[in-house]
Amino acid sequence: MEIERIGSLASAKGPSEWFTGSARIDGLFQAPDPALVSGASVTFEPGARTAWHTHPLGQTLIVTARCGWAQREGGPVEEMRRGDVVWFPSGEKHWHGATPATAVTRIAIQEKLNGKVVEWMEQVTDEQYPKR
Repeated sequence: MEIERIGSLASAKGPSEWFTGSARIDGLFQAPDPALVSGASVTFEPGARTAWHTHPLGQTLIVTARCGWAQREGGPVEEMRRGDVVWFPSGEKHWHGATPATAVTRIAIQEKLNGKVVEWMEQVTDEQYPKR
């Protein structure tokens, strides 16, 4: 058994290649080999969001504070609230983040395939991001 103590992993600013706006990443766990799963808590300040991206084995989001938005390519922008669990299937292009007025915190859980957990793509443009 291993216990990862709170505060043992440093917080990091979300890199501008992956995020628009201010996002803080708090790594939670990286299971040791041969396990494939990892998890992080990310807090998005109002207006912050990820770039479009996919996950080779899918991704689960658990919203832990406030509310935000998520969108899969070709679909509507969906609201996600504290307590909601969101699943993105393998290879589904999507983004997620805060609304213009509210911050959101969510835990992301994903698995790696051939050492990779995410494929980052282009930024979500201001025209794609709702103003409501």
